[in-house]
Amino acid sequence: MSVIAVDIGGTFTDIIYVRKDGSLGFLKVLSTPRSPEVAVIEGVKLVLREIEHVKEVVHATTIATNILRGQLGLEIPRTALLVTKGFRDIIEIARQNRPKLYDLFFEKPKPLVPRELRFEVDERINYKGEVLKPLNTSEVEAIGKKFGELGVKAAAVVFLHSYANPIHEDIAGHILRKYVKYVSLSHEVAPEPREYERASTTVVNAILMPVVSEYISRLLNSLLHFGVKRLYVMSSSGGLVTPEEVCERPVQVIESGPAAGVVAAAEFAKMLGIPSVISFDMGGTTAKAGTVVNYEFEITTEYEVGGESHHGRVVKGSGYPIRFPFIDLAEVSAGGGTIIWRDKAGALRVGPVSAGADPGPACYRRGGTKPTLTDANLVLGRIGEYILGGTMKLDKEAALKALSELGNPYDVALEAIRLASLEMARAIRLVTVERGLDPSSFTLVAFGGAGPQFAAELAEEIGIKSIIVPPHPGCFSAMGLLMADWRFEARKSFPDPYRLEEEYSELEKRLLEKSGSVDYFLRYADIRYVGQGWELVVPASKPVTLKHLKESFEEKHVATFGFKLDRDIEVVVIRVFAVKSRPKLKLPQPRKDGRAEPKERRVVYFDKGAFEAPVYWRDDIPVNTELEGPAIIEEYDSTIVVPDGWKAYCGSLGELWLRKVR
Repeated sequence: MSVIAVDIGGTFTDIIYVRKDGSLGFLKVLSTPRSPEVAVIEGVKLVLREIEHVKEVVHATTIATNILRGQLGLEIPRTALLVTKGFRDIIEIARQNRPKLYDLFFEKPKPLVPRELRFEVDERINYKGEVLKPLNTSEVEAIGKKFGELGVKAAAVVFLHSYANPIHEDIAGHILRKYVKYVSLSHEVAPEPREYERASTTVVNAILMPVVSEYISRLLNSLLHFGVKRLYVMSSSGGLVTPEEVCERPVQVIESGPAAGVVAAAEFAKMLGIPSVISFDMGGTTAKAGTVVNYEFEITTEYEVGGESHHGRVVKGSGYPIRFPFIDLAEVSAGGGTIIWRDKAGALRVGPVSAGADPGPACYRRGGTKPTLTDANLVLGRIGEYILGGTMKLDKEAALKALSELGNPYDVALEAIRLASLEMARAIRLVTVERGLDPSSFTLVAFGGAGPQFAAELAEEIGIKSIIVPPHPGCFSAMGLLMADWRFEARKSFPDPYRLEEEYSELEKRLLEKSGSVDYFLRYADIRYVGQGWELVVPASKPVTLKHLKESFEEKHVATFGFKLDRDIEVVVIRVFAVKSRPKLKLPQPRKDGRAEPKERRVVYFDKGAFEAPVYWRDDIPVNTELEGPAIIEEYDSTIVVPDGWKAYCGSLGELWLRKVR
């Protein structure tokens, strides 16, 4: 019985499968953005030609974020919102901040629920959880009866202070489920203070419930047809969850795909004994950066979806805030399919628009005519004319023609790669320098189909001296799915500061009842100084005391902001992750003996000029082999560029170390 991992990207869908003998198989197929499950099923069909039975599929999906960005051509399901009387316009008023201070024409994001589908209910609970006014159940019943004629498919319930006492939301949810299948209650999705953020999270969850549930259902039915009985999905916080959990809280899979890459980087760092690494994942559409410190990826508790980003930084207030644990990531529009163009002033620009999988770069010969970063690397000789193990031929003449529209194709290609490297460097600084971390003290783990092509230039820009390219970097995020553990989350707002250990233990007991068995728990706390507006997330060691939490908080406060205050702290939220370990993946063993001989030589262009560089096939490079740049190392799912002044060394796990020597 075998396991298949499937990671849907913007250009390719990556598939890794584990054979009965434990060996790995790799496959890349073009993504089908409008019906993402089609590429998954086509990939599974191809895998089943080689193996007979598949036990389970582990999956990373981008369907949730694509829907909210309007990228799938689907209409957002009509969703109703029930709020405490007086709060009908909470999702429209939001925070009254202006993301673009000097833009007179800026428009706030359109409310996901139109005003005619927002309903007020007469009830009131105070911040202590005390009922000031009982819920008017007849009002809820009357609202539910209107859903049919209004075409409502889902409902969100967000009552004031429900995180302190959820009784009114539970009653309302029980009534509404008689009239609509999908009901999202705020205390089940985001049991935290801040009414607008909690409302936004609950509304997004309600909107995603019908679409994600139907997608999961279609996928499960198709997989059952092939004899696959189990499906698990990667969550944004870096753990696998069940289909039932995804359908109840789809808000947790918004960053499913990018999270898998950081998980893979963290697990690979453990194998190599390197406590601190930067995860750099560059695919066909975007580049993502995350940090791993002491073998653990960084967690943030708020994310904004469907908005704008500026050099990897989300423009606050331009999208819809989500209060849920996410792996801390920065993302920029720089991938192999990112389009190169000139603005009205004639300056060369890269992105943010991508050619994606359809039509793709000009060299793909699928109808694309605009030059991309993949076209640039092809023209410069950094990638060959055959990729995916020789199964896909690239059209160099088409790439030259597309780039020539912008000027000398070689000059344009070199300048575009420099610009892309600058953009990606900003993303890395966001998750390091702006978090109080020194990027030069980290090792860069470069993966994705395009990551190893840009890694050396990116490292020089940031001051990183050491790079690791893991085995099969183009499918490394899919590999992260096979390395991930099951992970379930619970949280509580405003715990008793004098019985924190007991409060954490109660959350752990709740998770244990839900999951059945747990290998270990991870504890976190959202803390601020009394009077501050926002919190920092810090890990909580066992046993938890207020004194230890304050020490951790102030250490992070100094690292993040450069100072601390002589003021008491306030623990706003405590959260626990229950982790159930899965068997870890065994990586393929590299060659132990022999010499690495180049399969060919070709002209490769760098800033320093053109070089006739040797081209190696990665599987032919034995352990402990050292190669001097300039050199090109090709493999099925990626190409590694070793510039002049760099060396590549093959480690014991088959990883390639790139180090600058001059």
